[in-house]
Amino acid sequence: MTVYLDRFHFPDNVSEEIFLSNEERLKATCYSSVYPFTLFFEKGLEELKFEPVTFLYGGNGSGKTTILNIIAEKMKIQRGTYFNKSDFFDDYVGLCEQHTINSSFSIWRNSRIITSDDVFDYMLAVRCVNEKIDIKRENLFDEYMETKYSSFQMRSLDDYEQLKKNNDVKKHTFSKYVKRNLMGNIREQSNGESAFWFFTENIKENALYLLDEPENSLAVELQVKLLKFIEDSARFFGCQFIIATHSPFLLSMKESQIYDLDETPIAGKKWTELENVRSYFNFFKEHEEEFK
Repeated sequence: MTVYLDRFHFPDNVSEEIFLSNEERLKATCYSSVYPFTLFFEKGLEELKFEPVTFLYGGNGSGKTTILNIIAEKMKIQRGTYFNKSDFFDDYVGLCEQHTINSSFSIWRNSRIITSDDVFDYMLAVRCVNEKIDIKRENLFDEYMETKYSSFQMRSLDDYEQLKKNNDVKKHTFSKYVKRNLMGNIREQSNGESAFWFFTENIKENALYLLDEPENSLAVELQVKLLKFIEDSARFFGCQFIIATHSPFLLSMKESQIYDLDETPIAGKKWTELENVRSYFNFFKEHEEEFK
């Protein structure tokens, strides 16, 4: 299994304090936030070491998405959607350091960060396509019924196309007629299926992928399928993943590293030790008899 990003260093408390004390722009009253400075002060975050698959776990506001964005900006990893950076984001990124191995231009060219916005935009695009198809289907229904019950007679070669359409209608049921005329455009997928398809289409070989809560929009069975896809991509196709997630199904992945960002200091954990996972376990344990 492959590692491209081995370690990532964040500015320590001293470096942050020096920057904040000397930064002229801080004297301007228009800046009410120095994010992402001070976000990890109490957590003692100075370095993360990565495996072929590494999970960032934590509640809302724990900083897991921020870490992905910091890494992406430092390494200039490509994005699908616009990232609205805060005023001091680039300054913070400038104080960070990455340590890479097995790297090449092609790896970084193919690497990318995939956010919920990317997946949502894709699902929205699929929905728009389907809506256009629905409109065309309605038009085809009107066309089918009008043609089927018309008293058409061919009078010249100008009527040849209409004759072909009449014959096509007579040879097929409405459903077959519609499928023939919509073939190549039909995408009969749920939002979850579209989201899963997005990951399988955009994750290629030999690259680093930063995934921000990929479980969003995925039902349990699709989360399990995504788990297997990520495992296979890391094991057989030279991919490395850093994933921010709450999903107990993804977190159960074998041979992965998990960082619990709810801990102070941030600590490595087994998936069975995580609070969210323990909550699931305790809930089903309480209802164990109902499953028998």
